[in-house]
Amino acid sequence: MAKLKHEIRDPIHGFIKVLQDERKILDSKPIQRLRDIHQLGLTYLLYPSATHKRFEHSLGVMELATRVYDVITSPENILPTLKKELAELEDPDKLRYWRRVIRMAALCHDIGHLPFSHAVEKEVFPKGWDHERMTAQIIEDYLSKLFMELTPPVRAKDVIKIALGPEKISKIYPEIEFSPWETILSEIIVGDCFGVDRMDYLLRDSYHIGVAYGKFDHFRLIDTLRILPEPDTNEPKLGIEIGGIHVAESLLLARYFMYSQVYFHHVRRIYDYHLKDYLKIWLKEKCSSEFFPTKANDFLNYSDSVIMSDIQRSARESSVTGHKVAQRIINRKHYKLIYELNPQDVEENPDALRVIYKSLAEKYGENKIIIDEYEEKGGILDFLVIDRNKQIFRARAVSDLLVKVPRVSIGLIFADREIIEEARQWLEENKLNILKRKEVIEDE
Repeated sequence: MAKLKHEIRDPIHGFIKVLQDERKILDSKPIQRLRDIHQLGLTYLLYPSATHKRFEHSLGVMELATRVYDVITSPENILPTLKKELAELEDPDKLRYWRRVIRMAALCHDIGHLPFSHAVEKEVFPKGWDHERMTAQIIEDYLSKLFMELTPPVRAKDVIKIALGPEKISKIYPEIEFSPWETILSEIIVGDCFGVDRMDYLLRDSYHIGVAYGKFDHFRLIDTLRILPEPDTNEPKLGIEIGGIHVAESLLLARYFMYSQVYFHHVRRIYDYHLKDYLKIWLKEKCSSEFFPTKANDFLNYSDSVIMSDIQRSARESSVTGHKVAQRIINRKHYKLIYELNPQDVEENPDALRVIYKSLAEKYGENKIIIDEYEEKGGILDFLVIDRNKQIFRARAVSDLLVKVPRVSIGLIFADREIIEEARQWLEENKLNILKRKEVIEDE
């Protein structure tokens, strides 16, 4: 007799439960391919234990999305006024249907990732494409029939909407509209404040890397999540009970520290640049193109091991195209950090990073110098909070920390190992004069 439910052991969530008919999706090529996509790209070259894959992350997101859904739709957690706004909360059949949708959306939300995940996405997808659009394409082409075999059958369009959210969908399918209910469900997965995608990758990445930065009490956080009406418009949003405010703050701090200390570590970043350079060469040779294919059947043939085997071969054979770049990855001979932006230099010259980069590139050649800059976009994260007297207000009204968490930004310059010592000496001797250059360096 076939099992009705399967349990998958997971180091973060204990056991992840998968229903028998969901195995059709779990065993499909798009999901199984994620077993060969590293969650953090080449980060394992810096943190040796960061070898976890998108597959287990996707299972974790499905587990957390289910837990959040069950909490916010539990009758004792629903405000009476919202039952009029969200008819789905009063219909058991609709609740069962959307529970299955959110599980499938969470499981499939990353299937459009390139090999090595985010590392090179902007450079090797055609214009107008990213991993979210690729995810939608694969769901339409590969999984829509399997979704209809579930009980109850699930519409692929609903899975795509919840997996990507309104902002991404508007760029791919501008004609598609979201109901308030669908907006809340997508927020459970991709939301900036309480998205379970973020919850899982912070917990999972910190666990595998071996740092404490990404840890927070996600059990408490999920238990205090609620659907709350905007005080002025009555529009339903995902919010939190006052008792969960401090763990919500710890989530935002965990994100800040993981980005500043791990994701934007200078060695991790430079490997992304070398991988990008290699793939530009590799794509022209293997695909006769600058970009990965966007047809689902072709795209799904590419994974980390496919690329890495060619990187290893290129590193061994000096006659192979991309030999030098491959050696930088395989032999860990990456470009080295020569300069990191600091407040004192910015005070001296607001364009310090660009001025120093231009001077180094003029002196040693653009192929010997790499600039890496990033500044987080968006304003202060805010969300609704309900207190013990059932009063609803914005989180910033009770949390000074929310407005104080800094935005992540980096400014790094790397140099080829062949010239690093000479370049460091030259920069040390000339930096003061370089910073006195006041001309604005235009973005390329």
